[in-house]
This record gives sequence, structure tokens and C-alpha cells, in this order.
Amino acid sequence: MRVMLRAHMDTVATNESIRTGGLPQAIQTLMERVRPEAAYFGLHEGVRSCWIVFDLQDSSLMPSLMEDLFLEFNAEVEVAPVMNAEDLAKGLAAMKSSP
Repeated sequence: MRVMLRAHMDTVATNESIRTGGLPQAIQTLMERVRPEAAYFGLHEGVRSCWIVFDLQDSSLMPSLMEDLFLEFNAEVEVAPVMNAEDLAKGLAAMKSSP
């Protein structure tokens, strides 16, 4: 299932990780694990944030994929199912054909 992970990372924790060189490595490891369709990084509500869209094969993978965000960056993490335009069109077409 296509999902979007949104993480807001604690400033103090990410500052320290930048100083030690850990942030780039942690992001690279996450990208290798999830093989994202898209990934964006920026500020949201005044903190470093990321939005990553990827295919979550099984919900049991969530702890292993996301635990580093909690442990290393005190991140607030949300994961939600999302659709692209093609998925939405397919879903809307299916609604028209149902009674």
C-alpha cells in the first residue's frame, strides 16, 4: 500500500546529529530501506521535517522502518495511506459503477 510518512524531527536532536555526521547517514539508511517513490525535506511548523511516499509491503515493517526516527531524532511521525492521480481516478470510476 502506498503511504506517506511525515516526520517532524526535534531541533536539538537533529543539531547534534548534524554535528556528528549522523543525520545524512540516518536519512540515507531510511531511503535504502523504504525505496521511496518521492521524498521531500524542509521546515514545517518551525522544525526539520520530511515527507516520504513509499510502498509499505506489510504493516509489521513499521517499527523497523521508523524506530530510528524516534530514537535518534525524537521525531513525531505520522503514516497515512495516500493515492496518486491514477489511483484516485480508478477509485472514483469504481464509485460510479456501484449502485
